[in-house]
Amino acid sequence: MRATPSPVTSLNRRGLLLLTAGLAASMALAGCTASSTAAPKKVLVAGATGQTGSLIVSELLASGYEVRALVRDTAKARKLLGDKVELVQGDIKDPATLAPAFAGTDAVISAVGARGAKGPDRPEAIDYQGVKNLVDAAVASKTRQFILVSSRGVTQRSNSLNKLFGNVLIWKLKGEDALRASGVLYTVVRPGGLLNAAGGDKDIVFEQGDTVSAQTTITRADVARVCVAALKYLEARNRTFEISAKAGPPVMDWRAKFAALKPDARP
Repeated sequence: MRATPSPVTSLNRRGLLLLTAGLAASMALAGCTASSTAAPKKVLVAGATGQTGSLIVSELLASGYEVRALVRDTAKARKLLGDKVELVQGDIKDPATLAPAFAGTDAVISAVGARGAKGPDRPEAIDYQGVKNLVDAAVASKTRQFILVSSRGVTQRSNSLNKLFGNVLIWKLKGEDALRASGVLYTVVRPGGLLNAAGGDKDIVFEQGDTVSAQTTITRADVARVCVAALKYLEARNRTFEISAKAGPPVMDWRAKFAALKPDARP
């Protein structure tokens, strides 16, 4: 004769089943939450087809970010940047074209630069007004972070580059100032002389104060690494700093590099 299970035993079994189902649901929900949290941010790159900008795009992709490039010529950009990059046509000199580029992005990295001392792509139009247009679009779209590639020497008005290249450093500083005054969280990266080499094999020196120095070169690839690293750490925000490379082990602790910097004084 089969024994009849007691009400207590049945209740315990039902409780165990409910507990197991609840744990499974919690684990599934946790998995979904972790997955969504780990999803890469979408970063807009301005100047993406330039020598430094294209390396920033590559570094972002290698780091797991979704990348959107603001470009003037989509056919040219597709050949250069490949199929993994979303392209949006626009011109930093035309503010009306910028809102679609910013829509749905979390951050922007600007590596724009003038293409001549005079003409439509002169320093005033690109390094100042173009950057300011990007900053205004970032404010309107509530962009979380804006990283600007500027240049060492911007505070040195007597720098020979100003005489040779349409006051390029003066206009770059005005572009920096527009960003710092915007209220957007930002990072201003001022590289020294740019080299076309692989990079990644030297220490990166972080400085502040825009001091004059003869040894201030850095590869474009290392500039790209600094920009992408700046996306990841709160310690990089609202900082302006110069970077150059020197002999030594490659940087392993980017957080420590950023944390050693002083935050900018509020404008």
